[in-house]
Parts: sequence; C-alpha cells; structure tokens
Amino acid sequence: MTKISIYQLLPRFFGNTDAVRKPWGSIEDNGCGKFEDINDNAIAAIKDLGITHIWYTGILQHATTTDYTRYHINSDNPLIVKGRAGSPYAIKNYFDVDPDLAINTANRMTEFDNLIKRTHNHNVKAIIDFIPNHVARCYNSIAANKKAQLQTCNHLGQNDNNAVKFDRNNDFYYILNESFKVPDEVRQITQKIFPDNNSDYEEFPAKVTGNDCFSASPSVNDWYETVKINYGTDYQTGEKHFYPIPHSWLCMYDILKFWCSKNVDGFRCDMAEMVPVEFWQWAISKIKHEFTNIIFIAEIYQPQLYQGFIEAGFDYLYDKVNMYDCMKSIIQNGASVNNITQSWQQTNAYNSYMLRFLENHDEQRIASKFFAGDPFKAIPAFAVEAFMHSGPIMLYNGQELGEQSDEASGSSGSDGRSTIYDYWSFDKQIRWNNSHKFNDENLNNEELALRKCYKEILNFAISEELISKGFFYDLMWINQELAGLGCYAFAKGNKIKGGKNKTMVFVVNFTQKHVKTHINISKHVIEFFNMNFDDDFFITIDVDGYGYQHKNI
Repeated sequence: MTKISIYQLLPRFFGNTDAVRKPWGSIEDNGCGKFEDINDNAIAAIKDLGITHIWYTGILQHATTTDYTRYHINSDNPLIVKGRAGSPYAIKNYFDVDPDLAINTANRMTEFDNLIKRTHNHNVKAIIDFIPNHVARCYNSIAANKKAQLQTCNHLGQNDNNAVKFDRNNDFYYILNESFKVPDEVRQITQKIFPDNNSDYEEFPAKVTGNDCFSASPSVNDWYETVKINYGTDYQTGEKHFYPIPHSWLCMYDILKFWCSKNVDGFRCDMAEMVPVEFWQWAISKIKHEFTNIIFIAEIYQPQLYQGFIEAGFDYLYDKVNMYDCMKSIIQNGASVNNITQSWQQTNAYNSYMLRFLENHDEQRIASKFFAGDPFKAIPAFAVEAFMHSGPIMLYNGQELGEQSDEASGSSGSDGRSTIYDYWSFDKQIRWNNSHKFNDENLNNEELALRKCYKEILNFAISEELISKGFFYDLMWINQELAGLGCYAFAKGNKIKGGKNKTMVFVVNFTQKHVKTHINISKHVIEFFNMNFDDDFFITIDVDGYGYQHKNI
C-alpha cells in the first residue's frame, strides 16, 4: 500500500487571482476562485509535489451574504453568517455545491463533476468534507436538482416537535420559551458592513448552537451561526435513543451515499467526535459495503476516543493533540526533540492511523509572525511526520510557498490563519498560478527552495516502500547526545532474514546549524532489524540546518 499524501485546498482562494484584498470585501471587490481554476496544470503540479489525494475544502453549499436568489437559492441574513463569504462549515444544503465556485452558477454541479473527473484523470483521488454535527441556522435542503435529494432525507427539522427540548425523532434540539439572540458584537459588525440591512433574525424557540451551546444567547466565540443536529442522545439525561434508527441517521447516510455516487474517494469528517460513535459504526459499514474504496478521516481531539472510532470504521484520525502540538512546541518554543519520542509513544497503538500535518485551515501558518516567522523551520518536523510511520501526511495549500496570512481580512482577524470566512487571495499563490499555468516562473529563490524541500520529502515518502511498510525504531535512547544538538534520529527497516533486509537511519536537524554526528547502532537495533552485523557500530551523518539526512546500513 502506498503512503497517502493529502493536499488541502480551498477552491475559493486557490484560483483567485484578484489581488485587491479589501477587508470585508464582497465577491465583486475581491474575486473568488472557481472549480475550473483547478485545471489540468494545477492538478499536475500538485501531483508533482508528491500528492496522492486532494482535499477539496468548502465544496458544499453554505451560508453566505452573496445574493444568489436569481438561481432559486434563498438569501441569508448577515446576522447569522460569518464573514462576507460565510463559513464552509455552516452548511445550507447538503445536496448542492457552493455557487461561489462556479463560472456558470446554474451549471455548478456539472462543473464540480468535471473537477472530480480532471482529478481522477491525473490518477489523484478526491476528498471532500462531510459536516455531520451542525448546519447553518438558515439550513434549507432543497437541492438544485431535486432528483439528487434522496427520499429518506426530507428537509432537516421540518417535522420536528419544537414544543419539547428533545425528541428522538427531532433533527434539532430546542431551548423552550426563548428566542435566539444574536451576539451583540455580531450585530455591531453587521451594522457597519451592511448599513442598509434592517432585517432582524428571528428564531423561536431557539435551537441549540453547533458547539453544544445549550443557551439561547451564544457568545461571539461560539458557533452561533450553526445549529446542533440531534442523533438521538438526550443531553438532559444522557440516555441514547438509537433504535429504531433516528431520522437524522438516515438523512446523513443519504448525504454520504449521494456524494459517493459523485465519485469522490473519501470524506474528511468535521468534528467527528461530537457525533455518536454508534452512528459512525452504522453509517461507515453501510457505505463501505456499497463503495468499497471510500476512506473516512476523523477530525478528533480526544485520544481516549481513538480506539472506538477505529473500531467504527475510520481509516485515519487527526494527530493534533499529540504530534502537531509537539512539533509546534519544538518549532516555536525550542522544546526538546525528546518530546517526539513521548508523542509517538502516546499513540503507539494507532500510529498507522494517524494523519499528521503542520498546517490546515484551523491552524496558524508556520511562516506567520504568530507561529515561527520562518517557513524553513517546518522542514525537519514535516520530514519526521512524513517518514516515521505509515499513516498519511498532509500539506496545506500555500504551506509549500511559505504563506504567512498575517493580515486582517475581515471576519478573520490578524492571527496568522488563512481566512475561511472571507473572499481573499494570496500573493504567493497568485504568482505560482501565473495565469493558470501553475509553474515556478514567478517564484522567488526562497519560495523555489521551500517548494523543492516539500517535493523531495513527499515524493520520497510515497515512493520508498520502507516508509509505508517498514518497521519504525526510535534511536534516541542510545543517542541521547543528539537531543543537545537539536537532532532527532530513528530507523526504518523491513526485518527480512536471509540477507535481503533493508534498513535506513534518519537524522533530522531542528536547528539552523550544520551538524556532523555519529549515530550509535546497538546490538538491540541489529537484532530488531535482522541485520548482518555481529556487534555494535556507529555511522556518521552530516545534516544541514533545518534539514534531514538518511543513510542505508
């Protein structure tokens, strides 16, 4: 099995070549990338990086302040939309795609279908988001093509009994005798951006907010623009009402089946841990029975839940609270490289399931002044994540160019994260786009060097069999002096007896200084990998600053 490497991109800004970047700008002000911008040149260039899967983020139709009523898409009240473009995770229609992303809005689903075909034509697989925990407050599931909406999944909430807080047959939870209250800060911002908007937002009784906020008055830091979906758990008593199967389960299964029929290859499941594991076990088994090659990735932050989600059928899990947090502390604060050993040991039973990354749409950009301020500081950490275990590695669009995202764009303030709520573009991305040629002609020397580093790591990770199939051995316990040099060492080998074994030693340098060091190979390592040596020995490795080196032994 080839190691999976994922490239996450938001079509909204991936193909956007408009450099205006007006804070709180409309789609007319700032432009927006389209499905068709992700052309053959783009997909070929992404694959050339060493990518096997593209995660297309923000595909499903979500709440927005842009008016598409002429296409029979309901308008949304800006009081319950984050930013001008809206959050890709406040889904308005599970059976349709975002109209922002189409050249011909009326033909938007065909344009998406063509994107999937182009992706597959390059022998690259396509992943999209599945957002099962919450929907936009303005949710309306009338599909553009009504045949797309399956019979089981009628409009979420249309048959709810909102006179009770909880009912197993309700799709939402309700806060009785109270109206939903928009956060004051949101009202103030909306008044500035939309001074002519005189319409209030009314919701009675208030629905529970997506991040399990059981209050009619969520804060601006809550997911106030979303509504929590009821999977049959009564949060007042803790009781689970899963049988007979709740309506929400049947609806979500229909949604998954619909997108599988669109030939997507997998789902990154947003906040999977907020949805009962029993649902996942039921839904994933049914989907995989019908679509055998579909993969499921869980966004999950509670390690104590890992085992249950793997047993439920998930192929991969986010490794955020262990490896990502560990690497960030090393890159940003100079923490000891010995923490890497502790990190992988904490997930030792699950390392082949762990999806590792250094950037995604939720995290700060490495090159940002809020994180490291230098994109090359990420290279050693990315190499360790890519090589040490067989689980997937992920690259976020712009990471390979050193995107900073330090500026305030509107709803997203200046915090080092690339906005997912606003119409925006990125200078480095525009230059790499190069009139949709997607080549290196307009990149500077630093960008070229950084992209080369990522390309070498990713291509080696997906082509070297030892990375995907080899056994891992942490060498730090017999090379403790390396920690003082800021270096981490490990070995990968196939443990084959009879002279056909292959073993590699990796040394990764987290400092800016060049390091030349001896790596001790003990009797235990020799026996572990069935190597043809009689006694301990050492090898010498030279490693550049913020670099890595490997050697066959």
